[in-house]
Amino acid sequence: MSASHKNLHSKLTLGGLLITLGIIYGDIGTSPLYVMKAILGKHIIDADIVLGGISCVFWTLTLQTTIKYVLITLSADNHGEGGIFALYALVKKTKIKWLIVPAIIGGSALLADGIITPPISVSSAVEGIKTYYPEINTVPIVIAILFVLFTIQQFGTKLVGKFFAPMMLIWFTMLGVLGVIQIVHHPEVFKAINPYYAYHLLSIHPDGFFVLGFVFLCTTGAEALYSDMGHCGRKNIRISWIFVKSALVLNYFGQAAFLIHHEGQTLQGLGGNGNPFYLIMADWFQPIGIVIATLAAVIASQALISGSFTLINEAMRLNFWPKVKIKYPTELKGQLYIPSINWLLFIGCVGIVLHFEESGKMEHAYGLAIILCMIMTTILLNFYLIMKRVKLYFMVPLITIYLAIEISFLIANVTKFAEGGYVTLIIAAVLISIMTIWFLAKKINKNYTKVIKIEDYKKVLMELSEDLSIPKYATHLVYMTNASRVDELEEKVIYSILQKRPKRADIYWFVHVNILTEPYKTQYKVTEIAKDDIYRVDFNLGFREPTKINLMFREVIRDMVKKGEVDITSRYESLNKNNIIGDFKFVLSEKFLSNDNDLRWHENIIMNSYFFIKKLSLSEERAFGLDSSSVKIEKFPMVLHAPENIGLTRVH
Repeated sequence: MSASHKNLHSKLTLGGLLITLGIIYGDIGTSPLYVMKAILGKHIIDADIVLGGISCVFWTLTLQTTIKYVLITLSADNHGEGGIFALYALVKKTKIKWLIVPAIIGGSALLADGIITPPISVSSAVEGIKTYYPEINTVPIVIAILFVLFTIQQFGTKLVGKFFAPMMLIWFTMLGVLGVIQIVHHPEVFKAINPYYAYHLLSIHPDGFFVLGFVFLCTTGAEALYSDMGHCGRKNIRISWIFVKSALVLNYFGQAAFLIHHEGQTLQGLGGNGNPFYLIMADWFQPIGIVIATLAAVIASQALISGSFTLINEAMRLNFWPKVKIKYPTELKGQLYIPSINWLLFIGCVGIVLHFEESGKMEHAYGLAIILCMIMTTILLNFYLIMKRVKLYFMVPLITIYLAIEISFLIANVTKFAEGGYVTLIIAAVLISIMTIWFLAKKINKNYTKVIKIEDYKKVLMELSEDLSIPKYATHLVYMTNASRVDELEEKVIYSILQKRPKRADIYWFVHVNILTEPYKTQYKVTEIAKDDIYRVDFNLGFREPTKINLMFREVIRDMVKKGEVDITSRYESLNKNNIIGDFKFVLSEKFLSNDNDLRWHENIIMNSYFFIKKLSLSEERAFGLDSSSVKIEKFPMVLHAPENIGLTRVH
């Protein structure tokens, strides 16, 4: 692990705290823009609803965000990495197979949420302009802002954080100050800290329970906060949360104080585009407030975008997602950028903006997917606590309380389904399908891959290497293998060397890449199977390390030559005399579905879908970072169920 990365996760630094503000809290930090507006809607302002709603918000932030995520869930890290897939990688050790279900549902729901968070945050802020220009169409402005946001992702979160951090510091300070100004006039609003007001709203008020669907919007960024742990480190998140939560609570209570003072009126009647967030600002400050809110909303989208990159990277390692190109924009470990996911999210965001047009309508689609993700995290967290041998008398009440809270939120959010919630659920369903197909296809693939012992073919390979009657294919022939045992090899590799067209080489290399459950490690091991004839190289790489096999393999060869373990000089006489290095040829095998399959119906759907998705994903040579000029791709038919004997009759 690099020193910079160790510092990121173990040290508390002012720079770390600032970058954390810039990257992680955008989503949860901009919720004051729309939570109170959503709770009241077009109803007449009622003190019971305001106090009950604000009490629910306070206790949701305390129980859900502070205790569940910041204190408990952040402890469940996988070598400093967070997110539902990191949690699944930890509980996978329990060997409970069905835990893959909450992992896939939760991961897909969080990605679906990443498509609606940027539009709702940016739209809520930009709509402040309607205070001055009521007729303005904000859709083109929102799309333009989103385009700029997704374009700058390629420069990495370090640059993004440097620009965003001071802006978010201004934003949270502004939230706190605006809240305090209102609270000074009506300090009695603090009585809403008493949970009785929340209970009173939920149990007595006719619409009380369904207010929860909008209250939930105040904690939607908690899951992104956990996913982004790898970018900022646990200590930085925990300490900066104290400042963030204080600013949020002050602003919510400030909005409540203002609303109680205007009991009996409607939000629309108060002007300010009917948003209490803008209503609590002095008239002279509103234009400044709109600009700061718009910038903060753009930043809000960052938390889920960088969280989505982390999520997809971990999904690829767990065989839930096709291979896609990953870039590492900065030297700092933990920073990654996935172009395909970035632009898919952008297209999804534009679709949401065009479909809903305004933030008020987006609120209905928002929250349903993320609460599913939170329930799935709670289920996995339960098994993590069991694994850590946490005492039952502590664990059972804890998990029961969280499941009760989250299921209540889910029931309250279900009413949003017809009003727009179906959009995020459709997106989540598509993502669940892709992950399930990819995982099951990889499993089927593995089950039907035959492996053989290298020892059985060692003699024939050595003899082939010396057989001058066969034209030489390459001086060094390199095969990528999936066989994890050093003494084994896939049957198709031997078939390719001996039968497809006998491939004579001076040295045969078998290379295996093992992706580890920890993020940062670069190790390799060389096994000599036959001196100067057959070698196997195993790379053990952390799941955040770039798989540049071309460069890594070259480094291994250089190291072996230096130690006198191998001679890579060309064996052609003229070239050998002049000390010229031999050529290297990589052979990759690509499977296709054979026509000779007798597949069951569900296998047919899975395998055909798998091969269709595979066409859209990164090719093997690009995924391994190989130079295409030295790569040969061989196609192999994949036979899952060979048909029965046809029963031909020979006639004379």
